[in-house]
Amino acid sequence: MFILYFGGQKSGKSKLAEQKTRELSKNTKPYYIATYDNSYGDSEMETRIDKHQNQRENSFETIEESTDLTRAIKNNNTYLIDCISMWILNNIQKDEDVLLQQLDDISKCKANIVFVLNDVSSGIIPFEKETRKFVDLTGIVGQKLTSICDEVYEVKFGLEKRLK
Repeated sequence: MFILYFGGQKSGKSKLAEQKTRELSKNTKPYYIATYDNSYGDSEMETRIDKHQNQRENSFETIEESTDLTRAIKNNNTYLIDCISMWILNNIQKDEDVLLQQLDDISKCKANIVFVLNDVSSGIIPFEKETRKFVDLTGIVGQKLTSICDEVYEVKFGLEKRLK
């Protein structure tokens, strides 16, 4: 089963995705694929990561993979990928076909995967080229994810709304 949770910043999507992942994993410990590349030296992001780690306690086995998700996913396991937005950012210099191919490859896996994606598509078109590319890729990847996912949830203020 593939499931997507998407929403704005601090919408509660990660918490809901964690709950769903634990439900899917039944009696086994699921894997948490952490996509943030901590080489930027951003102390605020480090604080956010610490909060996420404390929130999930020891209920997940963590795998750090910032660029190639196919390396981390094996059949017959349950995964939470948090978050696809950071994965896009880490791969921003690559062609969109490379990212879509990774998602195609993942879609063939026999695993439970819960994806988390930030919704950044409700604003204006950014002036800066790289930011515009990130927003565009987020929309393209989001469309791809909704096509391969069995369930899709929009999250606002900690409330989920099933769209698919």
